[in-house]
Amino acid sequence: MSLPLFVQIRCTPGTTYKVADAIALKEIHSELYSTSGAFDLLVKIYVPEGEDIGMYLNEHLMGIEGIERTLTTQTFRVF
Repeated sequence: MSLPLFVQIRCTPGTTYKVADAIALKEIHSELYSTSGAFDLLVKIYVPEGEDIGMYLNEHLMGIEGIERTLTTQTFRVF
């Protein structure tokens, strides 16, 4: 069973909707939210079992124009 990653994304000012649209088109997420605070978006992603998490995120998420910074939280257990 793969557990989700939560990726917070800070976008270049004025690009949040473009970044969200680009993520949605890739269809790699389970959920995608607009947020307040230090980050603009929160993405819940299930990385396929056996995939290298860093490589998966780099290949599918980090190339999107307008992403300025990310903070990834890996989960380990469901309660």
